[in-house]
Amino acid sequence: MSVEPKPSATVVVVREAQAALEVLLLARSGERRPWVFPGGKVDAVDREGGVDAETAARRAAVREAKEEAGLELDAQALRPISRWITPPISEKRFDTLFFVARVEPDVSVRVDRGEIAEHRWLVPAAALEAHRAAEIRLAPPTFVTVTWLTEHERAGSAIETLSRDPLVTFRPRIHSIEGGACILYPGDAGYEAGDIRVPGPRHRLWTRREGWSYERSPG
Repeated sequence: MSVEPKPSATVVVVREAQAALEVLLLARSGERRPWVFPGGKVDAVDREGGVDAETAARRAAVREAKEEAGLELDAQALRPISRWITPPISEKRFDTLFFVARVEPDVSVRVDRGEIAEHRWLVPAAALEAHRAAEIRLAPPTFVTVTWLTEHERAGSAIETLSRDPLVTFRPRIHSIEGGACILYPGDAGYEAGDIRVPGPRHRLWTRREGWSYERSPG
């Protein structure tokens, strides 16, 4: 029996340092130490006043950014860019709304050294290279989002483009392949049939041992 996904929120925090876009990544504590964006579950306090789901998610994103990174963000300034729904096969499932927000270059980040062990500001391409070299470990939603950011040199351009484009909903379907997995997303030609060989548009993430790569094309 599938577990219902819990409403959650994540905020992709970017800044412009020395005329280059940088993204904030946090290392969660623990043996696996995944590097993530600030975020977490929508709590009861976020739903106070009977607000709608997006408003509650905005509140959660702001609250988590403060708790995990010491950042003060404006809920109304957050721009939604994607929605990630954990596959039914997972024991823990989340329905996460991803936002993007810009902060000043000199903003102070404070992690608690408990739940969050450390943080880094990285140029997106450098973050992907660090993942490839196994210096950091990115989860698929983080990897895909950072890949999106590599298309932009400036923070303003990234926010304008990502928030203008239609919100992308990700419902991953994972297919094992030799040496890794191919994760299909809605819009991929093979998504409905569950066949990665079907020709046509691509929207997928390859997670091979030798490296990860994200594909998104109209055809």
